[in-house]
Amino acid sequence: MPKNRKTYILIALVAVATYLLIDFTPLRRTIRGYPTRATREAALENRLKIDSLERLVQLWAFQVGNIQRVMSGREAMDLDSIAALQSATGETDMYATMYAKQDSILRGIVEKETALDLSQADSHGTLLEGLDFFTPLKGMVTEPYNLAINHPYIDIAADENATVYSILDGTVVSAGYNEDTGYVMIIQHGNDLVSIYKHNDRLLKQAGDKVKTGTPIAIVGNTGRLATGVQLHLELWHAGEAIDPAKYISF
Repeated sequence: MPKNRKTYILIALVAVATYLLIDFTPLRRTIRGYPTRATREAALENRLKIDSLERLVQLWAFQVGNIQRVMSGREAMDLDSIAALQSATGETDMYATMYAKQDSILRGIVEKETALDLSQADSHGTLLEGLDFFTPLKGMVTEPYNLAINHPYIDIAADENATVYSILDGTVVSAGYNEDTGYVMIIQHGNDLVSIYKHNDRLLKQAGDKVKTGTPIAIVGNTGRLATGVQLHLELWHAGEAIDPAKYISF
């Protein structure tokens, strides 16, 4: 056998042996950039966090979309699930666009909070401070309004069977049950104002009912997967923007 041929065979054998040694032994972990068990676990954890965030964005977009529907005079969609939104005729494209915008909205939400507090004092305060809001439920605020952590509402703990009242005159635009938030009521008020009441034990009004300030509308409860006790989850929206109920209502 020619000497050069033996050399080529020897080189090939050394290359194969080196490949097998590195690929099938712990030596592969010494290669820069090779994924370790820790990096793989970190990647999986990040994927789960991303999935969770995507779900949160979808729920947030659904909620904002329903508020926009109410503000434009259309009937609120069923709050049962995001699937209901996706199957609604003529709504899929609008909400798909809305989902795409949520990423940039979430990235900027922390920077906006300080400026938003100041701007709301001007744009919302002038219009709303003169209104005589009724306290919807006497209790303790356990989770305050905080845009920085994507919590644009407040949670109020109260005694069982306590009555929930309408904060102002208005019309019930939605009243039903949701797997996550239990019995939910949405009321359209004047001045482009909408109030939302979640986790109720039962509802005392139905869609289309007219209510006055202080009208009993529900019994506080612990319904829905996201409930953490007997509480009222209260949201207040003005001109399509979430505002802090505690700025206008005494609890």
